[in-house]
Amino acid sequence: MPDIKQIQWFPGHMAKTRRLMKESLPDVDIVLELLDARIPYSSKNPEIKKIIGDKPIVTILNKASLADPKVTADWCRWYRANVNPCVTLDCLTGEGVTDLKNTVREVLADKIARYRDRGMEGRRLKAMIVGIPNVGKSSLINRLAGGKHAKVENRPGVTLTKQWVSTDIGLSLLDMPGVLWPKFDEKRVGENLAATGAIRDQILDVEEVAMILALRIAEVAPDLLAARYRLAPGEYEDLDAYDLTELIGKKRGFLMAGGAVNFRRTAETLLDEFRSGKIGRISLEKPKGAV
Repeated sequence: MPDIKQIQWFPGHMAKTRRLMKESLPDVDIVLELLDARIPYSSKNPEIKKIIGDKPIVTILNKASLADPKVTADWCRWYRANVNPCVTLDCLTGEGVTDLKNTVREVLADKIARYRDRGMEGRRLKAMIVGIPNVGKSSLINRLAGGKHAKVENRPGVTLTKQWVSTDIGLSLLDMPGVLWPKFDEKRVGENLAATGAIRDQILDVEEVAMILALRIAEVAPDLLAARYRLAPGEYEDLDAYDLTELIGKKRGFLMAGGAVNFRRTAETLLDEFRSGKIGRISLEKPKGAV
């Protein structure tokens, strides 16, 4: 697998999206930044703050049903104390939609009051949704709009142009293409993005991604890993990435002629079951100071 830190993304795509954001900022009241609740640090594009400047922003920890709820609560508290308003949300279940509506109205209370004083009470507010690929922007729009208005697929890079959508909570939403920044400064960030599906599997060695993920889950959620793949105590704790993945393949019966483990099938299964939550609710990152 190429070093994920060194993979060069499409600078023209980032430049186009940056231009779209800057051109659209005067038309919106607030920015909604979606992060993956499993990897809030790794899924935060460092370019976003530079682009939006002083525009009000709410952080949304999306895909909450896939993340450890205690860790997600820690992240929300950390954001509220150190950065900006934060809500937990899950587009599949609808969890957090009311909190999002209330938080937006709290942040924009002064603007709403000015509208009311001018006889414009009930005027629709406008929000720009930003985030990395496959973080759930289109799914959020469809959840808030009460139907399928934005194209949704479980792969990165589906939204390619900006689009406005009206919702049932008094917001008009502007969806932006998801984009990764040109270069990752930390190897772990790239690994987390690959594990959660923000980077297309087609340009990566999925077997290596899965081996990295297997070790990470063994570190942060060993009980869930053991339960899903029927690993006995003392059977897996000291294994390296290759041996642990091989053991998982054996436990699932993914064997080829001669008894060798089918690593490709094992890797694809591990990644799919992590991404879909079948292994359990797992967070790969904790905020600083959390235990």
